[in-house]
Amino acid sequence: MSSTKAAEITGLYRYPVKGLTPEPLQRVPLSAGQTFPSDRRYAIENGPSGFDPAAPSWMPKFVFLMLMRNERLAALHSHFEDDSHILTIQSDDEVVARGDLETAEGRTAIEAFFAENFARELNGPPRVVSSSGHSFSDVARKVVSIVNLDSVEAIERMAGATVHPLRFRANLYVRGWPAWHEFDLLGQTLAIGPARLKVVKRITRCAAVNVDPETAVRDLDIPATIMRHLGHNECGIYAEVISDGSIGLGDAVASEAPSLL
Repeated sequence: MSSTKAAEITGLYRYPVKGLTPEPLQRVPLSAGQTFPSDRRYAIENGPSGFDPAAPSWMPKFVFLMLMRNERLAALHSHFEDDSHILTIQSDDEVVARGDLETAEGRTAIEAFFAENFARELNGPPRVVSSSGHSFSDVARKVVSIVNLDSVEAIERMAGATVHPLRFRANLYVRGWPAWHEFDLLGQTLAIGPARLKVVKRITRCAAVNVDPETAVRDLDIPATIMRHLGHNECGIYAEVISDGSIGLGDAVASEAPSLL
């Protein structure tokens, strides 16, 4: 086992629709080879992309509405209901769109809102897309994203400004590791109760993290700030679930060194 003390989960989030509101969770069942349930389950296609629900494949994020280019998405507040598949979108505390994302009628209602309100940012008709078991992640493999809050605080000191952790749109936020310790965990296994996750990649950051999730204003240049101080533009890690288990707020996250066998 690593000599570094275990971290603690302080936040769990899913993002049912790529680019829209993070939804806080108390506990999450993890399954080997899968993302958080319903994480990035849907995306809003920004004009024709060639995505085929019958034969889904990974596509780059710029073919969808997303915060890197469409910061006004952060001003919307959305909520997805698992049982009914209904997505509700609010703006200034007013419901502006609502629809069942598993029906043509419901998807049309959501698409109509974006067609009218994001017209200048669209490359063509917006379309709600999904496919059973597919996740519209920024990377091709199915992963869970983890951000160390001590690293976020290090970025705050570099930037000389408050940095809201939700800028990084992670699934897990943890406290207890020294800043940037997560990068030392590449190739190691994280134990969270019965669940096991293998750390597979550092997360390269794009302009999406420059958008304040509360004001929807692009007010910082975080990738450039990290690059200037550390010589890279990375924050957080991706991990693949390799053993099933339920994880929750307050759970310990311990690292297991790679086996020598």
